[in-house]
Amino acid sequence: MNSKSKHTSALHEKEGVSQPDFISKTSVASIKKNRRKQPSADELVAGILNQDKVALSRAITLIESKSTKHLAKATEIIEKCLPHANNSIRMGITGVPGVGKSTFIEAFGKHLTALGKKVAVLAVDPSSSISSGSILGDKTRMEDLVKDENAFIRPSASGDSLGGVARKTRETIILCEACGFDTIIIETVGVGQSETAVHSMVDFFLLLKLAGAGDELQGIKRGIIEMADAIVINKADGDNVKRAQMARTEFKRALHLYPMKASEWLPKVVTASALKQDGIDDVWQMIEAFRESTKANNYFETHRKQQNRFWLLQTIEERLKHNFYNNPDVKKQLDSYLKATENSSISPFHAAQQLLELLQQS
Repeated sequence: MNSKSKHTSALHEKEGVSQPDFISKTSVASIKKNRRKQPSADELVAGILNQDKVALSRAITLIESKSTKHLAKATEIIEKCLPHANNSIRMGITGVPGVGKSTFIEAFGKHLTALGKKVAVLAVDPSSSISSGSILGDKTRMEDLVKDENAFIRPSASGDSLGGVARKTRETIILCEACGFDTIIIETVGVGQSETAVHSMVDFFLLLKLAGAGDELQGIKRGIIEMADAIVINKADGDNVKRAQMARTEFKRALHLYPMKASEWLPKVVTASALKQDGIDDVWQMIEAFRESTKANNYFETHRKQQNRFWLLQTIEERLKHNFYNNPDVKKQLDSYLKATENSSISPFHAAQQLLELLQQS
């Protein structure tokens, strides 16, 4: 007997399951037709203001698109949603991989929704520098929060933007606020340049740390610690409680070395266990105290105005770069100038000047 008939390959493709007879062909055709239908900007805005998560998701997809044909529609949506925005507390949450960001955010988000809050989580996943792909697995890691009616989780690929912050996160915040979400959480890729960008778009910046990771003394260095409005020593449970308390003491000492922030807020250090739900309410009470304090001294509004100025300049830079690389004349000449630069037949500075002049002439 032929050996192939005895043993079926593990890669053997099984026959698919046929559709049952009771499925309406008319309904199937209608669903497929509506999937292809693209709603107008006004329809998406109406859906967002009506707190429709599907409309919100579709609008965010337009904003994240690099297609020039989607730019005008996305801009119109943002402009119409802007009067309904700016009514939330915006938080950035960061920490090294393995610190428990997703677990903490889920526990924190569930706590807030139980208090009647509407929570939007914008999670930025790192993109591969080789394949440009992303896993986008935050909804899987937050399986309880994703099923909460008062929560919205949107994972986005970082792409080639600064340090892993999604290119359109700032605009996405506006749409989420217009959709009625009063608490916006931005989860960053890790500790790096992305934190600087996130810090420029949030009201409160939270840093998650681990006890016993060997970085307690890093608190005396400037950088990420200096930007933090609070440090949470996560995974303070089981045998790790004592180490977490010791780490808390070390970070509190380190924070005293920094000058007073412009907000006049003294950063706090607390311990928490997202797994055991311990310390979660303390974190929220701390954020509420921060909001009350900074609104009383007018820092809250002043800081947001400064952020708007920053993002105006950032958007100008982004659009100029986009226009340069998409200019037809520049596209034709860019490769030849790159080769000439590689062969040292022209300096990079002279080549750049010539290409910029070409852009101005076109």
